[in-house]
Amino acid sequence: MHIDFAPPSNGIYNNAGSSRQLANYMEHEDFERMEKGIYTEGFFNLTDDNIYKSMVIKDIDSNIGQLLKTDAKFYAIHVSPSEKELRAMGNTEQEQAEAMKRYIREVFISEYAKSFNKELSTSDIKFYGKIHFDRSRSDNELNMHCHLIVSRKDQSNKKKLSPLTNHKNTKNGVIKGGFDRVNLFQQAEQGFDKLFNYNRRQTETFHYHKTIKNGSISEQLKLQEQNITGEKKKETFQSREKENMISCILDSKQENKRSNNQQNNSSGDFLLPIFSLGDSNSAALTEESQAQKRKKKGIKR
Repeated sequence: MHIDFAPPSNGIYNNAGSSRQLANYMEHEDFERMEKGIYTEGFFNLTDDNIYKSMVIKDIDSNIGQLLKTDAKFYAIHVSPSEKELRAMGNTEQEQAEAMKRYIREVFISEYAKSFNKELSTSDIKFYGKIHFDRSRSDNELNMHCHLIVSRKDQSNKKKLSPLTNHKNTKNGVIKGGFDRVNLFQQAEQGFDKLFNYNRRQTETFHYHKTIKNGSISEQLKLQEQNITGEKKKETFQSREKENMISCILDSKQENKRSNNQQNNSSGDFLLPIFSLGDSNSAALTEESQAQKRKKKGIKR
């Protein structure tokens, strides 16, 4: 899962003025898909889908109480699952899109609110999301991702919230709380795994990539050793599982063979008395026949 905050700029991500330019950009993919007859996803927030762009712009641009002209009025966030994660979210674009909206509403925004350390909840965050399905600079088969516009002010238009601040959990001074981005990335990742029952490998974790990129040599080596050890354990477990499966199959075949042999033996035992009875009757009839012949011969005499 890749999560990033677009840095403010003079272009699309200019967040000191209106959100109109960003909202227009977020809608550009819709026209391309509609020309091809492919369905599109509208703007959404915590409770509603298919929200008009004009409503998004008006709501974000009016939630700027006590902000200066040069202050940031909103922030742009990108949430981009990997191909493996997308496959865990559904088999079709529509299934993946519904799963993405569920993830944003139930996990991401909740963890975003908590990361300010101001006792905020999901309902305190004013945001709008837009799902995109393509990426022009990607060779991946699946590229669905989500763009978010998040207001600088909370729903009450009273608290200033900045996810780009370098403060984390301050209790003294002008700024109270701050924002813990590392905590957000880790909790959003764990929340995804729980929501979609995703079995994440160590090399896919935020902690792994962070350590490989910024950790010391000893930390990187330790992590790689753990990864190798984990892979070996996984291979051993899979090998044992395979052996157990083969053993169960062989035991089942032997059990079936024994069962068939017992049935055949039972059938043979059932027929033996019949054959024995037949032999005894034949012997008795032979003796009786000879006795009658002798008797007849005696009468003639």
